[in-house]
Amino acid sequence: MNLNSKWMSTWLPCALLATPALAQEPVKGLSVHDSEDSKPKELNYQTNGIAGNPNIVVILTDDVGFAQMGATGGQIKTPAFDRIAEDGLLYNRFHTTALSSPTRAALLTGRNHHHAETGVIMELGNGNEGYTSMLPDETASFAKVMQDAGYSTSWFGKNHNVPAWEATITGPFNRWPNELGFDYFYGFLGGDTDQFHPALVENRTRIEAPSTNADGSPYHLTHDMADKAISYIESVDALAPDKPFLLYFSPGAVHAPHQAPKEYIEKYKGQFDEGWDVFREKAFANMKVKGIIPENAELTPRPANLPAWDSLTDEQRMVFANMMEVFAGFTEHTDDQINRVYDAVEEMGKLDNTVFIYMAGDNGASAEGGMDGLLNEMALFNGIEEPWEDKVAAVKSGTLGSELYFNHMPAAWAWAVNSPYQWTKQVSSHLGGVRNAMAISYPNGIKEKGGIRSQFTHVTDIAPTILEIAGLEMPKSIDGVDQDPFDGTSFVSSFEDEHAEEKHTTQYFEILGNLGIYHDGWWAGAMRVEPWEAASTKIDLMDMEWELYNLEEDFSQAHNLAAEMPKKLEYMKHMFFAEAAKNKALPIDDRRAERLRSTNRPSLASGRTTFKYPNGLRIPEGGTPFIKFISHQFTAKLDEGYKRGDKGVLITQGGRFAGFSLFVDKSGYLVYVYNDTTKPYIIKSKTKVSAGAKEMQAKVIMDEMKPYTPATIQLMVDGKIVGEGRIGRTIPNIYSLDETLDVGHDTGTSVCDLYKVKDSKYTGLLKRVTIDLIEEYSVK
Repeated sequence: MNLNSKWMSTWLPCALLATPALAQEPVKGLSVHDSEDSKPKELNYQTNGIAGNPNIVVILTDDVGFAQMGATGGQIKTPAFDRIAEDGLLYNRFHTTALSSPTRAALLTGRNHHHAETGVIMELGNGNEGYTSMLPDETASFAKVMQDAGYSTSWFGKNHNVPAWEATITGPFNRWPNELGFDYFYGFLGGDTDQFHPALVENRTRIEAPSTNADGSPYHLTHDMADKAISYIESVDALAPDKPFLLYFSPGAVHAPHQAPKEYIEKYKGQFDEGWDVFREKAFANMKVKGIIPENAELTPRPANLPAWDSLTDEQRMVFANMMEVFAGFTEHTDDQINRVYDAVEEMGKLDNTVFIYMAGDNGASAEGGMDGLLNEMALFNGIEEPWEDKVAAVKSGTLGSELYFNHMPAAWAWAVNSPYQWTKQVSSHLGGVRNAMAISYPNGIKEKGGIRSQFTHVTDIAPTILEIAGLEMPKSIDGVDQDPFDGTSFVSSFEDEHAEEKHTTQYFEILGNLGIYHDGWWAGAMRVEPWEAASTKIDLMDMEWELYNLEEDFSQAHNLAAEMPKKLEYMKHMFFAEAAKNKALPIDDRRAERLRSTNRPSLASGRTTFKYPNGLRIPEGGTPFIKFISHQFTAKLDEGYKRGDKGVLITQGGRFAGFSLFVDKSGYLVYVYNDTTKPYIIKSKTKVSAGAKEMQAKVIMDEMKPYTPATIQLMVDGKIVGEGRIGRTIPNIYSLDETLDVGHDTGTSVCDLYKVKDSKYTGLLKRVTIDLIEEYSVK
C-alpha cells in the first residue's frame, strides 16, 4: 500500500466519524461508487415554507374617477371591480398621489413618492433630490421580497418607472421590472401607448405586437395583456401547483388614448346625452343608496371655469357626448379583460386562496383634455390648439376611439366621474385628484361580503399589507443594501373589523406645485393651477391660497373652514412643509410642459453633436438627441449605392400623432414628412433618387433656436439639392411618450399615410444614418 492509500483508508474515515456535525451526513468517498448520495435540496419556496401561501393579484388601472365604477355609483359597467367588491370589501377612503409614476413608485416600494425619487412622472424628472426619477436601492419593492421568498412574480402592462434615459438597450437595467423583483414583464415602459399599436417590451427586449389577440379578434393591448397574464399563471400552476404567484396587472387604460373596440363604444350610444352635470348628480345619488358615502356627504359644486352642460351648443353636446361614450366603452372593455383574469384564477381552483386588490385608478380621472377634449394628446403636451372643426368631423365620421386618434375627453367629464369630489388628476390639493375606489377580495381571509371600509388608507400601505398577508417582512438589507423603513402601514386589521383603528394618520401630497396634507381627520390644501394648463401660474408658491377641511364631518370637502380656523390652518401648513422636507419634496417644483424637454435630464446625447445610428436601431425618445428646435441634418449612408426599386424608411421618430420621417417612396422619390400634431408637412424631391447614389440627406434649418419656430427643409442626394420646402411650425417638447426613433424601418404608427408600417423596412443596403447638429439658422 502506498502512503496516500494508507492515509485515505485510515485517517479519512476516522476524521469523518470524529466530527459530530459531519457524522450525520452521507459518507463520501473518492467516487460515487464508494459514497452515499446527499439528499437534493428542496425548491426555495418549499424551503422557505411558503408553499400554499396566498396568491396575490394587484390591479392598478389608469386615470379613473371615484364615480366611474359600477360599484361606486357610476353608469358604466365594470363587472370585475363590482364582483371583487361584492365578494369582499370596498375602501372608500383610499388615496393615491394624483399622478402616474409617483403612485406607481409608492405602490411598489411602500415609500412616499419623493422618498422614492419619483416626485413627478418620468418624462418630467430633473436633477433635484426627490425628483430624479431614479428609484433608490434603499427602497426595494415588495415584489423583490416575494421573489426572494419563492413567489412566482409577473407584471403585465404599464411600467412608467424606468427613467427615460435608462430605457434604451444600454440600460442600466436595475430599475427595469426584472430587477425590481419580477420574473417576467410584458408591457410598455412609457406614460401611455397606442392601444392598437403599442410600443411593447418583453422583459428587456422591444418587440412588435401580434397582429391579432389570441382568439383571433382584432388586436388590442388590454386584451393581449389578459391573454398573456392568463397563460403565464396557468403555466406556473401546471409546473408547480403549490408555488404561490404574484400577478401585477396594470393596464394603460383608461389613460389617453381612449381607444376601444367599436362594439364597446356603441353600447353607450346616447347614454350621456343628458351631460356631465346629470351624470355627476346620478352617481352621487347612487352612492348614497349603496352606502358608499355617508348620509351627510354633500355634492361639491362645479368649478366656475367649467361650463354647465345646458350652456353648450347642440354641436358641442354632440361632440362631448360621443367623447364620453368612447371613454365609457374603453372603461368597460378594460374591466372585462380583468374579469377574464379573475375567471381564470377561479377555473384553476385557486380563487379561495387568492387576494385580489383592485385599485380603480392611479389618480383621479384626467382633465388634461381641456375644455374641448382632444383628438391628439400630443397637442396638449406641446401647447398646440386643435381646430374645433376637426373634432366635429371625427365625431360625425364615427371613428373616434379608433386607431386614427390619440383622443381624450373634455375636463368637465373628468370632473363628473370624480363625483362627489372637487377637481381631478394632478390636483393633489383636493380629493378629486387623490381619492380612488379600491376593492379587495380574499375568501380565505375576508369573510364579510360587500362590506365598506372607511379607514384612511394610502397607496404606500399596499406593500406592507401584501407582505403581511404573505407572511413576509421587508428585510433590513437586500442585496447588501440597508433598506429604508416603509412609509405606509398595513391595514390587514380592517379585513375582519370595520372599526379597526386607523393606522395611517398623517400623509402629505404634492404634485406639480399642488399641495395637500392629511392629519387625524383634517385636510389642508392649496391648488396651484388648473390641470389642463401647459404652464404654471406666476403666483408665488408661498402666497398660494390654502383651504381647510374637517373630513370627519365633511366627507367630500364641501366646506372650507380656512377663514373660521386660521390657527388650525397654520398648524396644518407647517405640518405640510415638515413632511415635505422629511420626504425630499423641497424645493417644490411647479414647472409643467417645459419640463418635458429631454435636456432637463441625464442624456446619452449630452455633449455630442454627431450621432451615428446603425440600421435596425430603436431608441426611446429619452435616449435621442434633442432636435425639436435645433437645426440638424440626417445623412443616410448606403453600403452599395441606391438601386432602382429600393424603398422604405431611412429614419423616423414618433408617429401618427407627432414626429418626422425620412424615406424613399415606392416610386423612388426621397420624402421628408413632419407632423406637428395637427397636420403633416410633406417635402418631396423633384427627381427620383439616382441609381448608385451613396448618400441621401435631409437638412432641417430652423428659422430660430426657439419653440415653435418654422424651418426650411433641403433634400439632397450625394450632396446635391433635389428638393426643398417649409415647415410652418415645429413642436417644442415631445413627439411621443412611448414611440421610438427607428433606423431602417418604422414601428408603432407611421408619421403619414404614404407608407404602411408593415412595409416600411428599407429594401436596400442601408449602413447607418447620421444625425449632425448644425449651427445654421435662417434668421440671423
